[in-house]
Amino acid sequence: MVTSSAQAPTNILLLGGNGQVGHALQQALAARAAGPTLGDASFELHVTTRADLDLCDFEAVRALVRRVRPQWIVNAAAYTAVDAAQSNAEMAHLINASLPGVLAEEAQACNAALIHYSTDYVFDGLGHTPYTEADLPNPQSVYGHSKWLGEQAVVAHCARHVVLRTSWVFGAHGGNFLKTMLRLAQHTTSLKVVADQWGAPTSAALLARLTLDLIRAANTTSRSDGPQLWGTYHASASGVTNWHGYACEAIAAAQAMGMPAQLDVAAVEPIPSSDYPTPAPRPANSRMDNSKLAAALGYTLPEWRLGMHDAIHELAQLGWEHL
Repeated sequence: MVTSSAQAPTNILLLGGNGQVGHALQQALAARAAGPTLGDASFELHVTTRADLDLCDFEAVRALVRRVRPQWIVNAAAYTAVDAAQSNAEMAHLINASLPGVLAEEAQACNAALIHYSTDYVFDGLGHTPYTEADLPNPQSVYGHSKWLGEQAVVAHCARHVVLRTSWVFGAHGGNFLKTMLRLAQHTTSLKVVADQWGAPTSAALLARLTLDLIRAANTTSRSDGPQLWGTYHASASGVTNWHGYACEAIAAAQAMGMPAQLDVAAVEPIPSSDYPTPAPRPANSRMDNSKLAAALGYTLPEWRLGMHDAIHELAQLGWEHL
């Protein structure tokens, strides 16, 4: 548990503390513990991981919420193995669809607010413009379908909710595309990367910042009871790239920061998705319009390269051998 020293703590229950977003949120809260508080209050953070809570034991989950009696529940727990979900649909639905519903019911019962993270995979990716919150989801994979069901459960059972749909999450902690590309660049001389899927790589640190800013907004203004805060938002970094462009920029940036690499960026070959078949289909268009969230928070979300450079800098400090 992390507790700030100020009075009247805001009680936050975080599920998924070992994941990318959960880890980033703990870092952000710890950094603010000795500085600015969340609005006019300090905070008390209760963290759970899969090591101490079986996410499929819903009675245990309910008991935890009732014991902690949080003012905010942040659900960063998810089944994110997109391809494995195709053959393990039951587990994906338990964690991505049923668990959010349980949390929503308990949040409503104790008058807590719920922040839940979702994904670009709720869309089919066939559109040619950035998706807005008004666009109808049409998931094409088990993972996407389970996340869409989870969204609906949150909306149906908890009035004070925020659903943040994001894309291509990365960070210095955990497994992700960024770290995979940098690891491969150290040990191979050629690489093929899909170039016809478009979206915005989004840092876990950015999602943590957005989460804290939403909590602060609710703590400091009367908006906590108003319709302008609660709802579904698209929350990806600004800008757009494809996986190939992302890989090339990441490898070049890491090399500039001293990462030893056998791979020349010019040797990273762009390929179509058809040359890299996967069990679960990926959206070709994962671009999302963030204007609703920008209006709610009062600032424009930063460009994806900024978060990427920050994460690579953190990886450099940790040591390239830890990739």
